Amino acid sequence: MSPRYRYSAWHGGPDPLQPPVDLREALDQIGRDVMEGASPRSALEELLRTGTRDSSGLDELTRRLWQRRSELQRRHRLDGTISEVRRLLERALEQERLALSADTGEDARFRELQLSALPPDVAGQVNELAEYDWRSSEARETFEEIRQMLGTEVLEQRFQGMKEAMQQVSPEDVERVREMLDDLSNLLAAHARGDDDVQQKFDEFMARHGEFFPENPSDVDELIDALAARSAAAQRMLNSMSEQQRDELMSLSQQAFGDPRIAQALQQIDRQLQGLRPGEDWNGRARFRGDQPMGMAEATAAMAELGEMDQLAEQLSQSYPGASLEDIDLEALERQLGPQAVVDAQRLSEIERQLRDQGLLQRAPDGSLRLSPRAMRRLGENALQSVISQLKTRRGERDTDRAGAAGELTGTSRPWTYGDAEPWDAVRTVRNAVLRRAAEGPGSPVLDIADLEVSETEQRSRSAVVLCVDTSWSMVQDGRWVPMKRTALALHHLVATRFRSDALQLVTFGRYASTVDVGELAALEGVWEQGTNLHHALLLAGRHLRKHPDAQPVVLVITDGEPTAHLEPDGEAVFQYPPSPHTLGVTLSEVDALRRLGTTLSVFMLGEDPRLEQFVDIVARRGGGRVLAPDSDGLGAAVVGDYLRTKRHR
Repeated sequence: MSPRYRYSAWHGGPDPLQPPVDLREALDQIGRDVMEGASPRSALEELLRTGTRDSSGLDELTRRLWQRRSELQRRHRLDGTISEVRRLLERALEQERLALSADTGEDARFRELQLSALPPDVAGQVNELAEYDWRSSEARETFEEIRQMLGTEVLEQRFQGMKEAMQQVSPEDVERVREMLDDLSNLLAAHARGDDDVQQKFDEFMARHGEFFPENPSDVDELIDALAARSAAAQRMLNSMSEQQRDELMSLSQQAFGDPRIAQALQQIDRQLQGLRPGEDWNGRARFRGDQPMGMAEATAAMAELGEMDQLAEQLSQSYPGASLEDIDLEALERQLGPQAVVDAQRLSEIERQLRDQGLLQRAPDGSLRLSPRAMRRLGENALQSVISQLKTRRGERDTDRAGAAGELTGTSRPWTYGDAEPWDAVRTVRNAVLRRAAEGPGSPVLDIADLEVSETEQRSRSAVVLCVDTSWSMVQDGRWVPMKRTALALHHLVATRFRSDALQLVTFGRYASTVDVGELAALEGVWEQGTNLHHALLLAGRHLRKHPDAQPVVLVITDGEPTAHLEPDGEAVFQYPPSPHTLGVTLSEVDALRRLGTTLSVFMLGEDPRLEQFVDIVARRGGGRVLAPDSDGLGAAVVGDYLRTKRHR
């Protein structure tokens, strides 16, 4: 017999058939925010709020939640039970008056006078007619329908599913409900006292009255949680009514099933639940302004739904201490916004988890969150891919997406020595191992270090590269801050992965210059300071080049302004605008010093500043370098392309 298979919706976490989360896109978005000056933590929170290309963010889910909440409040009003009682009561009175009009006796006239003297409010009329001896059997049945309706409404308020279970209620059913309420009150009291046999009493209670609790709670605490949530929603419904409506509804509740003990027992249970679960929202209220009336049970369910929405909104806000995406109630989210919202929330949670688990975000010694070196490599790879795509579209440029090697193979090999990075010559290595084992015998090692041979390569010249980037406020103000950082990331990744023998140094210069690593540059915030101290930056560049005398010196300068500051011998920076002749002179003297080292100097001029154009022309003539004027979008391609050009020319 062939096996049977059953298929159903997946409820075991993220759908295994869904495409994996795109960490590259998420990391690129976080990196962009970090490079704009945000902290990694705030950048991650921003990603979760805005979402990704494939997932709605927390802000969008919250917006949809508030929209649904607003629609519910605009559609309904809370006086449905009172309106229905009024309608049934008017029908009962009309039926009774019709029966009395056919009777010419004095008793009929007295009854008509009695009906005309009823109180003006619905609750007062129902209470007054509770002991009335109806002449019309139809009117008596209609009035009894009011009592039955009030009974099922007040029970459905507190016990889910009761309304459907008690469509036809006999006196025996009413007595059974009253006994259940008394037993429930005793169970709650035992729990409040901390009796040792509470679980036993709970089991006995469920064995006797389990039909009233289709949710089938497993213990008394679970029962109390469910009852307290419904009771608090019923109280919030009363809080949301006008004082007149509230008093009228409370008075009508006394006529539930024609037995005031039902309402009294429910009030006692409400007080017990409020004492056992004071953390529930017992004081909240909501404004309903629609034209569709809701009965007590339906209004209580609506209040519970609004409460669920409020809790979801708090969970989605992630604004409380210790907040986590794991806090989001996915079942409630599906009830309110549908299954796709659950998929979006799970995907966001998966992005956050994988960013941490894969080591892309890590804790700094001070406890703050920061991008890990692995994340910086990912960002650099993304930046380099973008640059390469731009380089490929340029006419006359050669492809650059090749692996950088130490040199071209010569066809010869030599024994491996410690520190060799050349590739192994597999054929000669295996031959050496076979010949050695033939001479030493089968007990010798299969492969020994002495067997290894590496392929010799042509010597390739290495470079000492300095990228000097302007960090003055104008770079931030004119939208060049992030392109500058992405350019540095791309160049750093290119050198680190394809030209590892090159020595790259990053230098920032504003009022002062300083050497930074790629992580510090990516997290650098733009601050207001006056000064473009290219003089100090070139001093640091020269220091780096002199540390690598055997390497070809290359200096790349990104700036959008002429030098307006220089460094004095005592280490103080002097600012002056327009630039003083002394500032220009000492800056050009450093250009001359770099020229004497044989440096290839390239300046990437951003913006259109005539004074800057004049200065960089002088730099190009005296430094023997190049001047390029890319726009912000083409900066990365210009810098990386120029670096590769120097490699090809050598």
